[in-house]
Amino acid sequence: MSIHIVRLGSPRQPGEGLRIGTVRRPPRGVPRQAFASQDWYDVWYPDLAPSNDTMKLGRGATSQAQWAHFVRQYKKEMNSPQARHSLALLAALSHHTDIAIGCYCEQEAHCHRAVLRQLLVELGANLA
Repeated sequence: MSIHIVRLGSPRQPGEGLRIGTVRRPPRGVPRQAFASQDWYDVWYPDLAPSNDTMKLGRGATSQAQWAHFVRQYKKEMNSPQARHSLALLAALSHHTDIAIGCYCEQEAHCHRAVLRQLLVELGANLA
C-alpha cells in the first residue's frame, strides 16, 4: 500500500488505486464525466493545490532563488490546519490502500507535487 505521485492525464499504472487531482482547476475541454476514464483523476481535491498567487510564482520561476521562494510559499500554505489534516489523512491512508495524487505539470521536479512528496514523507507516508 502506498501513494503514487503521478502526472494527471498520463496512463494509469497497475496498483495505482484512486487518483486524486491536487490541482486548482479541472482539465480544460474535458467533460466532467470523462475525467476518470481519460486518466485525469477520480476525485478533484484542490485544497492541496497552490493558491493562484503561489501557482504564478512557481510557473514564473526561472532561477533557483525564485523556485525556492515558491516552495517556501507553498509550504506555508500547506501548514494551514486544513491542509495539515488533509496531508495527515493521505499519509495514514497510504498504510492501508493504494492512492495516487498528481498535477498536470510535465516535470515533477518543477511542480508542487515534488513538495507534496516531501511533506508526505515527513508525515510518514508510504510512497511508491
